[in-house]
Amino acid sequence: MDLLRQLRHVRRHWWIPLVTVMVALGVSAFLTVRAQPRYVASVTFFVTTPNQGVSDAYQGGLFLQQRVKSYADLLTSDRLAQSVVAENPVGLTADEVQRRVSTSTETGTVLLRASVTDTDQTRALRVTETLAAKFVELVQKVETPPEGKAPIKIEVVSGPRVSASPVSPQPVRNLTLGGLIGLVLGVGLAILRGVADIRLRDAAGLQRATGSPLLGEIPFESGARSAPLIVGDAATSARAEAVRKLRTNLRFVDVHEPARVIAVTSALQGEGKTTLSCNLAIALAEAGWRVLLVDADLRRPKVDEYLGLDAGVGLTDVLVGDVQVGDVVQRWGDKSLLVLPSGSAPPNPSELLGSKAMADLLLALRESADIVIIDTAPLLAVTDGVVVAVQADGALLVTQQGRTSRTQVAAAARSLHSVSVRLLGCVLNMAKVAKAEAYQYEAYRVVASTATPSVSTDRATSARHSESTGVNGVSDRTQELTRLPR
Repeated sequence: MDLLRQLRHVRRHWWIPLVTVMVALGVSAFLTVRAQPRYVASVTFFVTTPNQGVSDAYQGGLFLQQRVKSYADLLTSDRLAQSVVAENPVGLTADEVQRRVSTSTETGTVLLRASVTDTDQTRALRVTETLAAKFVELVQKVETPPEGKAPIKIEVVSGPRVSASPVSPQPVRNLTLGGLIGLVLGVGLAILRGVADIRLRDAAGLQRATGSPLLGEIPFESGARSAPLIVGDAATSARAEAVRKLRTNLRFVDVHEPARVIAVTSALQGEGKTTLSCNLAIALAEAGWRVLLVDADLRRPKVDEYLGLDAGVGLTDVLVGDVQVGDVVQRWGDKSLLVLPSGSAPPNPSELLGSKAMADLLLALRESADIVIIDTAPLLAVTDGVVVAVQADGALLVTQQGRTSRTQVAAAARSLHSVSVRLLGCVLNMAKVAKAEAYQYEAYRVVASTATPSVSTDRATSARHSESTGVNGVSDRTQELTRLPR
C-alpha cells in the first residue's frame, strides 16, 4: 500500500488519532499528578593504586578499570545494603536499599558514581552518606590481604549531595511522550481500520471493482430524503447539476451506438437507484428528449411514490394482456416525460420480466420514445435486474458511497458481464464532495441566477433541440410524444 493511500486512511479516520492523543494525554496527566516526587542523592568515588612509576601507573590504571566494574556490583550487593541498614536505620530494609541504589561508570576512567533515589529527600541523603562510608570500608576489607597493605585506595571526590528539586515526575516530558505515543497509536489504528474497511469509499475504488467508467458522482444532500426529485428549489442544487453531468456523460459513452433503452440497477437495496432513475428521466426530459420511465422493480416499486402517480395498473397488467400500454402510461409534469408504473404485484416477477411479452413491449417502447429508462431490482437480491438488463441496450450500476462493499459491487458487475450485458458505466451515489468544490458551485450558481440572460428564448430552444438531435442522430420531436401502441 502506497503512502498516499495510507494518508487518505488517516484523513478519513482523523478522529481516531485525535481520540488516542487525548486519551494518552489524559493518562499521562493523571499519572503525573498521582506520582510521588522522587529525589536523587549521589556520590562519586575515585579508585587509585599506590604503585609508582610510569610503567607501573599504566599497568595499574588498566587493572583499576577492570576492578571498577566489580565495585559497581559491590555497591548494590546484599552485604553492603545490610551494613547500611545496621549502621543507620532509616526505616528501610536491605532489599529496599538495594532497589534504590544505582551505579554508573565512565569508560576509560576510574570514576565510579552511586545514586540513591527516594521519595524522601532527607532519607536519600542519609542513605547515600552511609553508603559511601560503608563502601570504602568494605573495599578496604575485601582488598587487604591477611598480612600486608591494600593495593586499592578509594576516595570520595564528589558528594554526597541531594538534588534540590525532584527528578520525577517531569510534566513536560511525560505529556510530550504521552502525546507522541497516542499519535503513533492513533495513526496506526486509522490505517488498520482503513485497510480492514472493505466498503467503497471513493470513485477510483468503484471503477476498479466494476471495470467500467465512472459516469457520475451524485453528492449527498440532507434535504434529498424529504425532496428526492430535482424539481423546484432542488433544480438548482449541486445534486441536480451532478445528474445533468451524468446525462451529458451518457451521450458520449458510445457515440456510434447510443443506448436508447437503459436499465438502472444496483447491487443492494437502498442505494438510490430509483431516485436516480427518476431524476435522470427528468433531466433528459428537460433537455428536450422524449423519455419513458418504466418501473420494472415489481417486488418493491417506488417510482409511483416519488412521482406521485397512481400505480394500480401498469407494467404487470400490460404483460399479462389485461390492458394496452397506451392506456396505462401516465404523463408527468409539463415535460416530455411519460411513466409506466409497476402495476399489480405478480407472484412470478422474474418469469414475467423475462417473457416474450416483455421483449415485445420494449421493442414497441423503443419506437415510441427517444430514451427508455428502466428502474430494476437489485442484482444481488433477485435475478429480476439481470433479466431486464439483458433486454436493454445497456445497464447503469448505482452504488452508494460507504455502504456497499467492494466484493458486493464486483459480484454485481460479474452478474451483468456473465450474461453479456453492456455495462455503460457506474454512478457513485451520496458521495461526499470537498467543501472547496461545493463552495465553487454555490458561488457560480448565485452569479448565474442573478445574471441577465444574453440569449433569446428561440435561440435557447434551438440549442436544446440541437443537443437532442446530436445525441441519437434523429430529428427533434419534442413537441408531443407519439401515441404508444394500444
